Amino acid sequence: MATLQPISRYPVPEPGKWPDDIRARILEVQEKAGFVPNVFLTLAHRPDEFRAFFAYHDALMLKEGGLTKGEREMIVVATSAVNQCLYCVIAHGAILRIYEKAPLLADQVAVNHRKADIPARQKVMLDFALKVCRESGSVGDADFQTLREHGFSDEDVWDIAAITAFFGLSNRMANVISMRPNDEFYLMGRVPKAPADPPRK
Repeated sequence: MATLQPISRYPVPEPGKWPDDIRARILEVQEKAGFVPNVFLTLAHRPDEFRAFFAYHDALMLKEGGLTKGEREMIVVATSAVNQCLYCVIAHGAILRIYEKAPLLADQVAVNHRKADIPARQKVMLDFALKVCRESGSVGDADFQTLREHGFSDEDVWDIAAITAFFGLSNRMANVISMRPNDEFYLMGRVPKAPADPPRK
């Protein structure tokens, strides 16, 4: 059942008031996902910040590199849980389940990644991400060495830190504006799609 709860404590602009570039981005997302994630609707309240936010988001989350898309989403889920961001845990948990084809994984990573069904390499990655999240001032050479021993390059370490830091901003703003997760996210990647009926002869 769809909720009637507000998706933000701030005004959410009507579609007719979206700048053309923002309208194009939102319609593109809607066509791909089948709905509009509330982060797009709520951030449209500040068009310049919308553009800057999604430019940096895309630079971090869509780039090629040593981290898979699933690993990037693991970082978001684990650190967003520490920051108590309901929106990002739910929304990025859905994306993580889809990328990894693992319906239990997002819950495991959000609660305790050390108990999650992931290899040691990814546990070390998330250990570092949570250190950046909680106590970045204590990051040192030993952290880099541990990550290198598990196959991460220094550029990968930058990516882990940058994703953690960027979503630290996202988590805090989502909490302040009471950004509500779309109901659609909760079941995504959890329930297998029913097989199509065979064609009738």
